[in-house]
Amino acid sequence: MPEPGTFAMDVRDGRVGRVMGRVGPYVQLRPPGGGAEWDCPPEAVRPAPPGLVLRARVREINREGRLP
Repeated sequence: MPEPGTFAMDVRDGRVGRVMGRVGPYVQLRPPGGGAEWDCPPEAVRPAPPGLVLRARVREINREGRLP
């Protein structure tokens, strides 16, 4: 499992999220920039490719810039 705080990809649908930890048998991923976490079976979690990580980080930074 990727380390908490890193980005990973859910290979079931291609979504990228920040690894928040584990709950029961599942890995919890949170969308870049925030939002509801989703559960992903550990066998469907892969490290996110560098290009997707860069896009995810840009989304987070852009969202932070819009917050008061």
